[in-house]
Amino acid sequence: MRVHFIGIGGIGISALAKLMASEGHEISGSDLRQSEITDELALKYKAKITIPHHPDAVEGADMVIHSAAVRKNNPEYERAKELGIALYARKEALRFILANKRVFAVGGAHGKSTTSAMLAELMPNADAVIGAISKAFHSNVRTVSSDDLIFEADESDASFLNCNPYMAVVTNVEPEHMEYYEYDYDRFYAAYEEFLRLASVRVVNGEDEFLSSLQIDAIRLYPTADIKEVEYALRDSEPVTRFRLKDLGSFEVFGLGEHIAVDASLAILAAMEAGVSVEECRRGIKRYRGIKKRFDIIYSSEECVVIDDYGHHPTEIRATMQALRHYGNMLGLSKIKAIWQPHKYSRTMDNLTAFVEAFEGVDELVILPIWAAGEVEVPIDLKGAFSGYDLTMAQRVTKEGGEVIVLGNEGEVLKSFDSGIVVAFGAGDITYQIRGLK
Repeated sequence: MRVHFIGIGGIGISALAKLMASEGHEISGSDLRQSEITDELALKYKAKITIPHHPDAVEGADMVIHSAAVRKNNPEYERAKELGIALYARKEALRFILANKRVFAVGGAHGKSTTSAMLAELMPNADAVIGAISKAFHSNVRTVSSDDLIFEADESDASFLNCNPYMAVVTNVEPEHMEYYEYDYDRFYAAYEEFLRLASVRVVNGEDEFLSSLQIDAIRLYPTADIKEVEYALRDSEPVTRFRLKDLGSFEVFGLGEHIAVDASLAILAAMEAGVSVEECRRGIKRYRGIKKRFDIIYSSEECVVIDDYGHHPTEIRATMQALRHYGNMLGLSKIKAIWQPHKYSRTMDNLTAFVEAFEGVDELVILPIWAAGEVEVPIDLKGAFSGYDLTMAQRVTKEGGEVIVLGNEGEVLKSFDSGIVVAFGAGDITYQIRGLK
């Protein structure tokens, strides 16, 4: 078929496009702006890319799949309707795209991209679709013509219920994306339980409050009891975490923090349940080199390290802050300068107090405008909420060499950082700003 994707530049929908292209379908797509993802689709997958959206882009398509962000007044959506082309939201399309796969689905509020990428390293003969760019295969998709698929399962719109899970791995459960669930906590938790019950095999964090309450057969990791002797080190200047898992011996994995040991342990238990030997797991987890935008070291010198981190929830920011302190101690860099681009008005309002607490210990804090992600603007007094910090309210940042420059509303330089650890947090375009690409 020829399949057209509206919003093809998104990390989730681009993954489906790549997967369908690998199965022989002709793909095309559109988005509001050009990006690394649209460039890769055009060059590697021969996709015809339309920037921005245009109704003619759907002409000749047998099927149109659109991202959750696409509204019904989108010109391509409207044209597909007029032409009678089969039209599916991404979450609906999962039902038939994944129908014939043995899906190893990884879900959770935090760490699911990391755990998915780790599991992909442990199961190299499986296809993989993750919500980030793996540094191992330089993409969010790996295709090896396998019936097995490692799949990052998304709870944000309950699409994980459509992913046909053979195995469900859940890192943790914390209320997130509550606007989708209409702030109905029973509905939110019920979705997670249904996801787990859809699977034949389950691997879960047994110390998570919700997961521990479920009366359901599962392989359970109890981090406090099962993960021992956690230590942090540098290997060829890269941060690594070493730990012992149950009676399986020692493991070493890229990254810092107890949460890294937990994610790796869940991936190891899942891979072993799939038939991977413990020695293969030991070698595989050591090969793991991380994913883009997760504790992603983009510049390093003796005086300064610049890190891009996807943390956009207080729990994630706290975990990264803990890892940064360990990393700074190893490098002899004691100062931490944090740049935060809040993601979504709803998330910022719902967690404002927790965000204030999450940045505890930073020496300087820069806050950028909230990345709306399609939401209507709501006034939030961030300057007042964070008044206890050495705070700079800025418009954007950029990087020139090893220097991070903080800019005001008129493009004036407010300050610059060229020493210590400089870390950028957020799920918006901060990842391009901190790299000096925007």
